[in-house]
Amino acid sequence: MSGPTLHVAVEIDGDGAHPAAWRRAAHSPDHLLTPRRVAQIAAVAENAGFTLVTLDDGVLPPGASPDPVGRIGAVERAAFLAASTSTIGIAPVVPVTYAEPFHVSSQLASLDHIAAGRAGWVVTEEESPEAARAWGRHLVADADARALESRDGVEVARALWDSWEDDAVIRSVATSRYLDRERLHYIDFTGETYAVKGPAIVPRPPQGQLVVLGRPDRVPAAQLDVALVDGRDLTAVATAAAAAGTPRVFAEIEVALDTPDTTATERVADLERHAPWVDRGRLRHIGPADQLIALLAELGRHVDGVRLHPLVLDEDLPVLSRLVLPALSERRLAASPLPGTSLRSTLGLERPANRFAAAAVQEEEAR
Repeated sequence: MSGPTLHVAVEIDGDGAHPAAWRRAAHSPDHLLTPRRVAQIAAVAENAGFTLVTLDDGVLPPGASPDPVGRIGAVERAAFLAASTSTIGIAPVVPVTYAEPFHVSSQLASLDHIAAGRAGWVVTEEESPEAARAWGRHLVADADARALESRDGVEVARALWDSWEDDAVIRSVATSRYLDRERLHYIDFTGETYAVKGPAIVPRPPQGQLVVLGRPDRVPAAQLDVALVDGRDLTAVATAAAAAGTPRVFAEIEVALDTPDTTATERVADLERHAPWVDRGRLRHIGPADQLIALLAELGRHVDGVRLHPLVLDEDLPVLSRLVLPALSERRLAASPLPGTSLRSTLGLERPANRFAAAAVQEEEAR
C-alpha cells in the first residue's frame, strides 16, 4: 500500500452505473454524445479532486432497447479530455480481445503525450459473440483464451512503449537528423495467436509506461500497476486486495447517495421500475454521504484507492464533489492530484527504466 492517502477514481461513461440512469439525467438523451457533456462531467471531477476518471467502452453499444444506447469511443473521448483538463488522470477502457495490440499501444502512447503524462489504461475483455462478428474475427469464447489475449496484448503494448528509448528523438536541424535509429528496437514478440515485430510508430510515452489497471484474475499481476478488485463486503474486498500482488489496489464500489430531494433508496427503487441494477459482485453503498465516507475510511486500511460507479452521474457526482471528497481531504484520507505531476507520480509509482536501454547498460558493464 502507498500510504494513508486514498486515491479516488470515478467511472464517467454514459449517465451512470444503472442502465436506466438516463431517466434521471439532467439533460436530454441526445446530449449524451456531445463533447460539452463529457467535458462538463470531467471538469466537475477534476475540480472536486478525483485522482482519475475512467471511460468504459466496447465495440457493441451499451444497454438495449428501449433505453437510448450509443457511445463515442473511449480513446477518442479520453484524448478530448486530455486536452481540456490539466491535473486529473484519464484512463479509457480498451479491450484487446480482438483489437490489434500494435494499434492500441500507439493510441494510448499518443494519449499520454496529449495528457502530458496523465494517461492510464483499463484492460477488459469482449465477452459477447456479437463483438467477434463486429470485429470480423473468430470468436474467443473460452475465458482462459480471452485472458490469454489480454495477457499478450498488455505484454505487446508495454514492449512497444519501450521500443523507443527516451532520447531516440533528436530533432537536430543542424545535422538534419530526427531520430537516432540505434535507439529504436524491434520487440520480436511471438505469441500463440499472433506475432509483432515493431518498433512502435509513436515515441515513448512521457510516463515511460502508462498506468495499467485491470482485474488480477484476468491479467497477470506482474503486468498490472493497479489491480481492480471486487467483493460484496469489506472482508471479501480485503481478502482480494491482499491476494492481488500488484503495486496498487483499487476496490470497485457502486454508489447511490442521498440527495437534497430524494433518498438513495427511493432513487434506486424509481430506476428499478424500468430495469434491474445488475449485481456484478461489487461492494455497493446505498445511503447517505457520511456513511460512504466512513466506508472509504475503513477501506483505506486495505486498499490504495477506490473506483466509484455512481448510480446517476448528474445526481451522485455533485454529492460526491460537495460532501465526500472535501471530507476525505479534511481528514487527510485523500489528496487532489498536483499540477504538473504524472499519473504515475500521483499514485506513487516510479517511472520505469526502458528495458532496452537497461539491457544495453548491463551488457556494457558485463564486458
